Amino acid sequence: MGARWNEDLVADCWPDLLRMAGSLKYGQATASLIVGKWSAASRQNTLAAALKEWGMLRRTVHLAKYLSDPAFRRKISRQLNKGESLHALRRDLHYAQQGTITRPHLEQQTEQAWCLTLLTNSVVAWTTEYYSRAVLELRSQGRDVPDEILSHISPGRSDTINFFGVVNVDVEAEPAKLDTSGWRPLRPAQLRELGLTP
Repeated sequence: MGARWNEDLVADCWPDLLRMAGSLKYGQATASLIVGKWSAASRQNTLAAALKEWGMLRRTVHLAKYLSDPAFRRKISRQLNKGESLHALRRDLHYAQQGTITRPHLEQQTEQAWCLTLLTNSVVAWTTEYYSRAVLELRSQGRDVPDEILSHISPGRSDTINFFGVVNVDVEAEPAKLDTSGWRPLRPAQLRELGLTP
């Protein structure tokens, strides 16, 4: 009886749920604002009750799938590992302050956070582009590089970054090393060391 009533409650509030989802999608309201409003709503508010029921239903479905499906557990674990590698990259990039925001004013803290985000995104974009180029090169040589394997690779890596010391760039010589598309060539010696080329 209780389960039937909960299902009917969600069904009755479905137009309101869609309207709320549209507000979120099109930026007319933030998730934090909606959660705050519904958390403060009275127990008689049917939309707030429907949202709670919907949340419990989604958590139950997710938990049942997680417990019963080993492949799903592995997928979640891979995603968590990718998230951790991104956090590690941010810590590495922010090593001078040991990963802490040290500026005293909010505006300066925001600026410091945006700079870290920009730097992190630059590293991820660079790594992603060169991973893509390496995969295309291997495939053009007839090597089998399945997309399933690529789904395990995270671009949040820092082992190719020089965090310490000085980077000397020969402004005259470096552009001559670029290919016709303006990219640096892949390093065959490193690929051979990794066993990726004969």
